[in-house]
Amino acid sequence: MMTYQEIYNLIKKYAYFYNHQRVLIAVSGGVDSMNLLHFLHIFQNDLQISIGIAHVNHKQRTESDEEESYLRIWAKKHDIPIYVSYFEGDFSEKAARDWRYDFFEKIMLRENYSALVTAHHADDQTETIFMRLLRGSRLRHLSGIKAVQPFANGQLIRPFLSFYKSELPEPFHFEDSSNEETNFLRNRIRKHYLPQLEKENPQLAQSLNQLGLETELLFQAFTDLTKHFNLTHLKEFQQQSASVQYFLLQCYLENFPYLHLKKAHFDNILYLIQKGRQGSYPLKNGYHLIVDPFSFKIEKIILEMELIEEEKVIECNNVLHYQNYQFLVSNELLSNQSQIVIPLHSLSPIKLRKRQAGDRISFGNFSKKLRRLFIDEKFTGVERQNAIIGEQEGQIIFVLIGDKTYLRKACKHDIMLAKLYIDKLEKR
Repeated sequence: MMTYQEIYNLIKKYAYFYNHQRVLIAVSGGVDSMNLLHFLHIFQNDLQISIGIAHVNHKQRTESDEEESYLRIWAKKHDIPIYVSYFEGDFSEKAARDWRYDFFEKIMLRENYSALVTAHHADDQTETIFMRLLRGSRLRHLSGIKAVQPFANGQLIRPFLSFYKSELPEPFHFEDSSNEETNFLRNRIRKHYLPQLEKENPQLAQSLNQLGLETELLFQAFTDLTKHFNLTHLKEFQQQSASVQYFLLQCYLENFPYLHLKKAHFDNILYLIQKGRQGSYPLKNGYHLIVDPFSFKIEKIILEMELIEEEKVIECNNVLHYQNYQFLVSNELLSNQSQIVIPLHSLSPIKLRKRQAGDRISFGNFSKKLRRLFIDEKFTGVERQNAIIGEQEGQIIFVLIGDKTYLRKACKHDIMLAKLYIDKLEKR
């Protein structure tokens, strides 16, 4: 069994929290999440983070209220904010999981947390890979759970993923009696399938996790070898071998995590691209495949009412998260290496919003409608819908779209009074 100090020494090299200050911890009250809570509480100063607790009371066991009460008392004692949600509806593994992550996302957005941390460990990885094998998942998904991935306005981080449960300490925790029930597939895998197979291969868990690691490395190698491809260029795609096309399309579809396609749908998309069948083909969840004479792409066709999004305002010496970015306005010289730095000639609040009809930005001797700018620069529909407009004193001072930033040209007599620092919330 390892100490928290030993765990810290092993994971600090990964710099999981390098881009994060406010970290939300998913805590159930079980041994895994209590380990995570104690670990991050002990090392929050070393990691330079402040933590909060997110707990879902599923109301499925008599102990649920006792667990919630204990966590509330613990949080109050250690002066840590805690957020609690109560599951509603027909209970199932999927329904409970969806409820939890919807709740976590709402708290992150509302309370400006940029990271959600869960206590998944190497045993969970083993079970996940085995479950995906049973269900016939694609090869790329046998890589299992990722240690870091995008989530909500930031990242979902699993710092314990390389440790087995037996290596973690044993803090005070609650035992979840539902873990003994065999009506859940994961429980059957943990209690029956894996122990039985380990009689044939005592190193089965390590073998499955190695399979996941090698699968991840394989697809990373494929990505590295094909990164020079213009993936959605129709002719270039069609010039590749059928096997390369197959995995190129899989790679492209990874950009659309909410587009869950069955194998038949995947095969049909691949056929349409291979044959260059021009047109717009509805997929699911509002997405369309669009094939033209030169390229193909998948876009979500968003209704006009869906474009309405809450506006946010940032003032001087404040930090604000909006979409997948962190915005900081300061009238002091900062030494941090922000990805985008915009000079400000006024200390008035800055409104962050989506694009609106008639929007126009001044480039000094001329101004340009954003609609024409987006067309001329060949931004996709999704990029246009996700564009962030910065407005100050009724004028657009910047536009953030795709990987580009467009700035209003200042007058020659304007004096810089502050700077706007913008960072994308993802691991560098």
